[in-house]
Amino acid sequence: MIKVGVVGGTGYTGVELLRLLCLHPHVRLTAVTSRGEAGMPVAEMFPSLRGRVDLCFVAPQDAALDQCDVVFFATPNGIAMKQAAELVAAGVRVIDLSADFRIRDVAEWQKWYGMEHAAPQLVAEAVYGLPEVNREAIRTARVLANPGCYPTAVQLGFLPLVEAGVVELGSLVADAKSGVSGAGRKAEVRTLFAEAADNFQAYGVPGHRHLPEIRQGLSRVAGQPVGMTFVPHLVPMIRGIHATLYGRITREVDVQKLFEERFRDEAFVDVLPAGSHPETRSVRASNLCRIAVHRPQGGDVLVVLSVIDNLVKGAAGQAVQNMNIMFGFDERCGLEVVPVSP
Repeated sequence: MIKVGVVGGTGYTGVELLRLLCLHPHVRLTAVTSRGEAGMPVAEMFPSLRGRVDLCFVAPQDAALDQCDVVFFATPNGIAMKQAAELVAAGVRVIDLSADFRIRDVAEWQKWYGMEHAAPQLVAEAVYGLPEVNREAIRTARVLANPGCYPTAVQLGFLPLVEAGVVELGSLVADAKSGVSGAGRKAEVRTLFAEAADNFQAYGVPGHRHLPEIRQGLSRVAGQPVGMTFVPHLVPMIRGIHATLYGRITREVDVQKLFEERFRDEAFVDVLPAGSHPETRSVRASNLCRIAVHRPQGGDVLVVLSVIDNLVKGAAGQAVQNMNIMFGFDERCGLEVVPVSP
């Protein structure tokens, strides 16, 4: 049994973490922090956790986080980097769900996130937590950078093609759509019901913060720089990401077999039969990524369809998956959730 703390338990990612952790057979939740809701029972804010989580939110400075085995940061960017070093020094392992430790080039991170990094020494040590690529390094990580939601869907979709060197690396295209929960629980005009419902829009076309993270991951796999056009969209649904990915073929290969063999032993990546069209609802509330690959009209452009739940495989579920690897548990422990339908 390990002792677990969650910093920032009032957002969508935080409550997803609590939902998964409270049923985990090897976890004892010991602290859930909130600056604004200290003293409030967690189940009062989230009635879905009644009978499952009997803790109250506690102010970060009053939480005995240094007594935990692992602490999750479900916080906005810029928080974990200020607290991680002290926890690591106390022997606590840190899993950060924000972007603080994802990008290896600190200057690049500062350019995209508009703040000075408070712990550049930990960036060099941090392990990027995409299990399908970095499983061995994750096992011994002290600081774990949990991938973003778009980067998870896009990287998993492109991964077999980039590893096998069968697509042009300078002209990859990722056309991705996300539900409104991806914007977090904060009040914002564009995510109001009257704004987001019955609407569809692109955003961040000149440059989105997840672009350098995606390029970094794929470039590492390829062993050379990867060029990509990434366009995210907001769609009128609560959960889910659908990434439609395009790559131009450079040599012939049985792409269906390539994907099936690459992910054969991955518990949370499901390669669908040829000709399939995965739906976001087929992964809702689960840690699954479902993928289908197409070659329209037998042409020279491959189309990969990749869907995940942005709050689970795109955030909290992948974080728990990483925790399982770090502590030697079965990777599926606490995550064998059947997707919710309808």
